[in-house]
Amino acid sequence: MNTTAHAAPTPAAASQRAGCLIFVAALVAFATFDAGSKYMISRYPPTFLNLMRYTAVALVGALWLLRAWRGRARGAQAGAPVPARAGAAGPRPTGLLVVRGLLLCAVATCYMTALIWMPLSEATAIYFTAPLIMVALSPWLLRERVRALQWLAVAVGFGGMLLVVRPGGDLPWIGTALMAAAAICYALFQLATRRLAGQTPGYVQFASTTAICWVGAALPAPFFPLAATPGAGELLALLALGLCSGIAQVLLIVAFQRVAASTLAPLNYLQVPMAVAYSTFLFNRPPDLEAAAGIVLICGAGLFLALNRRA
Repeated sequence: MNTTAHAAPTPAAASQRAGCLIFVAALVAFATFDAGSKYMISRYPPTFLNLMRYTAVALVGALWLLRAWRGRARGAQAGAPVPARAGAAGPRPTGLLVVRGLLLCAVATCYMTALIWMPLSEATAIYFTAPLIMVALSPWLLRERVRALQWLAVAVGFGGMLLVVRPGGDLPWIGTALMAAAAICYALFQLATRRLAGQTPGYVQFASTTAICWVGAALPAPFFPLAATPGAGELLALLALGLCSGIAQVLLIVAFQRVAASTLAPLNYLQVPMAVAYSTFLFNRPPDLEAAAGIVLICGAGLFLALNRRA
């Protein structure tokens, strides 16, 4: 019998494991927010749901900033040197920050509106073509080289999307178009985020994006009046959903501080089976065989690209 004691995990390995678990917790929170939004969309217009969402996200961001400022103040009182903030040097790319916020605002609007017509599983699968779109656009927008195998993965992923959508099938065209628009805007949002990396502090990106998305939801809200005024319980539920989204965003930031993005990228696709489970058991809308095959192809292509980039 081998009596050699197992080596204790190093602090770096333990931190990486914790970061991966935090990332999965963020994905669970995002999937839960999507499922809750799908449930609420039958009662309230998308603009109202987005307004409640970003009100709660702004609260999370304010608490996060307050905690950071208090930490910096304690450090200053103790005589500790204040670390330089990433992206503090040089001119701030304000125009790209605004574009990034507008893109996420478009994502939230298109995604939430599409849920009026789209089953959650198929909607999430189409949305997760965003990494494929990002790879397809990167040669022109980022001047990055895309290899032949990567193009093949993009083609397979889009083939999977056609299996999910099946032009002329049961999915409503307006919901499909809105979800495709959300995926395109999210791919552009990711590209903008990559361009801003190292230029702008994370909290500035978080605050500016939240403010733009809140205004983007508030401006059209008066033109979409509520059919019924939510009671106190439903208001709390809507705020809880928004907090779920805000906390998920903070968890993502914490995870990326512990683990490389290339390591976390494949885990993103765990959100797709979560959406399928919610759609099947909560809404009784499981994907049919063709859609399930398309979902597998989309996830497989995305995983290949994520793992290939990691290598």
